[in-house]
Amino acid sequence: MKHFVSGLAMAVALAAPALAQDGETKVIGISIPAATHGWAGGMNYFAQATVDRLEKAYPQLDFVLATASDPAKQVNDIEDMVATRNIDALVVLPFESEPLTGPVQNVKASGAWITVVDRGLAQEGIEDLYVAGDNPGFGRVSGEFMASALPEGGKIVVLRGIPTTIDNERVEGFQAAIEGKNIEVLGMEHGDWNRDKSFTVMQDFLSKYPQIDAVWASDDDMAMGALGAIEAAGRDDIKFVLGGAGMKEMVKRTMDGDAMIPANVTYPPAMIATAIEITAVGLVSQAPVSGDFIIGSVLVTPENAESYYYPDSPF
Repeated sequence: MKHFVSGLAMAVALAAPALAQDGETKVIGISIPAATHGWAGGMNYFAQATVDRLEKAYPQLDFVLATASDPAKQVNDIEDMVATRNIDALVVLPFESEPLTGPVQNVKASGAWITVVDRGLAQEGIEDLYVAGDNPGFGRVSGEFMASALPEGGKIVVLRGIPTTIDNERVEGFQAAIEGKNIEVLGMEHGDWNRDKSFTVMQDFLSKYPQIDAVWASDDDMAMGALGAIEAAGRDDIKFVLGGAGMKEMVKRTMDGDAMIPANVTYPPAMIATAIEITAVGLVSQAPVSGDFIIGSVLVTPENAESYYYPDSPF
């Protein structure tokens, strides 16, 4: 997995959260979506495991972890962290970008350090640290594979995720990569990174379009939903479905040479662990931790899939 840090941001921004002094306890609040789909389930697993490990490593730190099944619950969780725990830092993966922007900005105004993970806020500059996968790169790698797998062009449908900044970045990267490749996007709808909703969306696509050459699902849970709809409809015109995020079941199918899942694109849920760890380091040391930490997206193929297959992973 390629990891790279925004050099300019890290070089000029030497800020860190307020350093924990001897005998002083600092509190890190962690607010993340509940396990509404496979990737989020993996993210929850890594968040809890990281908290358990860091509580032992850093006795001068306390952690409060809350999961939310919708944006309103997440806003309430964050407001409660500020009111009852007086958090010194917030690590937040927004359920949706727009509803969380104002509340996180208020936490920033209280003097707390802000680490934003993955989905981003609707306004730039609120966060002190941003940790995410390379979403434009995720879209670009996906589009490049689509173009190479359909060298003569073709008709495709696209399932988008939850309306967020990262979904926009993925779609823009994908569209730029297929531009001029004679690939027609018949339809593009939000599957919300949810298997059941994507099953329904794919059913609609199948009823509308008699000929579909391929599907960009942009996420493995959505790919599973799309595959279920294709199988239920008995359609044999669709050559393949391209998901993403590295779900172990999908990587295994690629590794085994399944023609319907010829590739995958990485986007590790363990990035939440990176975000919590870097924030903790900033609170207990003088290490500079502000800026961007971006985890690159890699194309998984039958040739390299074994390197990205983790059978014991929760995702």
